[in-house]
Amino acid sequence: MLRAFGLAGTSVRLEPLAMGHAPGLAAAAAEDRSSYAFTAVPDGPGQAEEYVRAALAEQAGGRVLPFAVVRTRDDAVVGSTRFLDLDVVGYPGVVVPDDDRPPNVGEIGSTWYAASVQRTAVNTKVKLLLLGHAFDVWQVLRVTLKTDARNQRSRTAIERLGGRFEGIRRAHTTATDGTVRDSAYYSIVRTEWPGVRGGLLRRLEHWAG
Repeated sequence: MLRAFGLAGTSVRLEPLAMGHAPGLAAAAAEDRSSYAFTAVPDGPGQAEEYVRAALAEQAGGRVLPFAVVRTRDDAVVGSTRFLDLDVVGYPGVVVPDDDRPPNVGEIGSTWYAASVQRTAVNTKVKLLLLGHAFDVWQVLRVTLKTDARNQRSRTAIERLGGRFEGIRRAHTTATDGTVRDSAYYSIVRTEWPGVRGGLLRRLEHWAG
């Protein structure tokens, strides 16, 4: 199984999600919940603890790596994200990724941020860290990103990052509001990564300017 790891940037870092992050997640989610209509975000300390426990249970299955997003200047937890559906394709049978045979496909998702860091450079920096590890360290073939098809804000953000729209998977899963949702699927493949990385770096230059 893959060992948990952290990723560090200049102003944000990704820490392996742990129970100690629950109070920070609760505080981050409480700032302003108006943007969470399509996103599973814990509400209050009790839900934050359950959120972490559920994520760690998924991690124990070997195909998920959850993170807390931490702002480095004050060590504040400002959100969460994770690698999902990590897999090793091209081998017979079911292969759970590990450090000797890392995933060659995966997904980035379950991402949410405190209201105070939305529409800032944080998401770009987080995606640069995650995509950089996936493509440059694991050498993956593709990374999937998906969202509720109704979530135009999320779809626009994925497209700005460089995700290519693949289509709508109809009646895909249960939405956060209890309805059955369609999911909009996007992807980045290995040959596109250099261009996507360049675009992310240019976006960060824009934020810095």
